[in-house]
Amino acid sequence: MTGLPNIALRHHAALLLGCIVASCLPGVIGAQFEPGEWYAQLEKSALTPPGWVFPIMWTALYISIGVALYIYLVHAPARGRRGALAVLAGQLVLNAAWSWLFFGRHLIGTALVEIVVLWVAILATMFAFARHSRFSAKLLVPYLVWVTFATYLNFVIWLGN
Repeated sequence: MTGLPNIALRHHAALLLGCIVASCLPGVIGAQFEPGEWYAQLEKSALTPPGWVFPIMWTALYISIGVALYIYLVHAPARGRRGALAVLAGQLVLNAAWSWLFFGRHLIGTALVEIVVLWVAILATMFAFARHSRFSAKLLVPYLVWVTFATYLNFVIWLGN
């Protein structure tokens, strides 16, 4: 019997790690599109944080998304997960796409529309997660707040450029 708790612990540790790795993929993809000189020359909000803040914030947020996913998976019945996981996957794709649109293609207006869709998708993910775990939904609140701020920054850049 002593082996069973170890197996369960390893299973949960592997699941948690897998969730965190999966949630970090948009960051890995987005990191391919660096701000560069183009971004440095744009008119930006006075509230724009220094560049070093962004990787720290996104790393913390991606980890919290992974933990939220793990908690959701532990609490949600297998049959009821498909919709929530589809919404989560969609918003992670949108997250990565924003970096490509904004930094890769310099499509400020398109990126602004896309980030609003991302915001709605994050909110939809929170509602879907809350059906089985309010805590997992609450873990996504900082992500929603940060994307709200990023939307503001994107909007100011769109207006000024």
